[in-house]
Amino acid sequence: MSKTKSGHSAETKADRRKFLKQIGTGAAVAGAVLAAPQVARAQDVVKLKFQSTWPAKDIFNEFAGDYVAKVNEMAKGRLELELLAAGTVVKAFELQQAVNDGILDGGHGVAAYWYGKSKAFSLFGTCPALGWNANQLLGWVKYGGGQAFYEELVGQVLGLNLVGFLTGPMPTQPLGWFKKPVEGPGDFTGLKYRTVGLSADLMTEVGAAVTVMPGGEIVPAMQTGTLDAAEFNNPSSDLTLGFTDVSKVYMLQSYHQSAECFEIIFNKTKYSTLPAELQAVLKYAAESSSSDMTWKAMDRYSNDLAAMKAEQGVEVHRTPDVVLQAQLGAWDKVITALSADPFFAKVIESQKAWAKRVVALQFDMEVDQKMAYDHFFA
Repeated sequence: MSKTKSGHSAETKADRRKFLKQIGTGAAVAGAVLAAPQVARAQDVVKLKFQSTWPAKDIFNEFAGDYVAKVNEMAKGRLELELLAAGTVVKAFELQQAVNDGILDGGHGVAAYWYGKSKAFSLFGTCPALGWNANQLLGWVKYGGGQAFYEELVGQVLGLNLVGFLTGPMPTQPLGWFKKPVEGPGDFTGLKYRTVGLSADLMTEVGAAVTVMPGGEIVPAMQTGTLDAAEFNNPSSDLTLGFTDVSKVYMLQSYHQSAECFEIIFNKTKYSTLPAELQAVLKYAAESSSSDMTWKAMDRYSNDLAAMKAEQGVEVHRTPDVVLQAQLGAWDKVITALSADPFFAKVIESQKAWAKRVVALQFDMEVDQKMAYDHFFA
């Protein structure tokens, strides 16, 4: 056996070089294996089909698009929602079932549209007029136990495969579009009138012959005489959907839908496969969009109402107090009847407790802005 000057054999040094080379190769392979999930994670884009319940031209579909844009921007290429308007895959009222079944991955609508499955859904959409506004409704969802009730209804009561976020507080909705101004509750007797959710029970109690239908079907129904009158939601939607073509009498202020918000839903199985950080993007984009929608609505609704009056010849009327009082009396009857359902009863009691406390705070702390408005602008 030959030796080097240091006394080590040539074979020993060769073996050592071979061993070190093997270690290096193994480390490189291990490093590649460890890095592989990160590479795939960075390159693979999760694409979700996301349909709204709104016509493409409606500002509500634009609000859905704003949510989609925020998700796609914050996800930084790892998650991509594709916005589809109502009817692209399924009809508006079929959206929830399609998301539940995995035909769609997610959607944007209102909980009141699922009123046919459970009237309690409307408590998270067109809830009773308890003196609160839609932002206070969302406060109850976030800090008053509302989200837990919503998840109980979706997951336990109905067994749906859904995850949902309530978002986007809406201003008080107009009483709607009529052939002549409404002067009293008697004007609703036998009137063929469109609304949705618990408002259908309410306006039936007032005396209307109520038809429930999606927003995109209302104006054609008024053109054919299927409806005598209808409400949808706001000046921008109403103008875009063509209400000014079938009526010039616009009744504002009502207790039928004085507090409503949007609902964003996802297939729970699909949602659960996403990393926690992408689940957080979907959740917090809903909160971000909620604020942005509120500010956009201020701008668009005010401009479009002014345009209706100035350019479309629309007459704007305030709903008479006698009608508002009749609506509140009808709410008493609707709440009493539906509280026979224990789940409905416990949710409405929770809402009442929240509204009593937070609306009282509003009255205690907030100054009446009408005095200041009249001082500067009346």
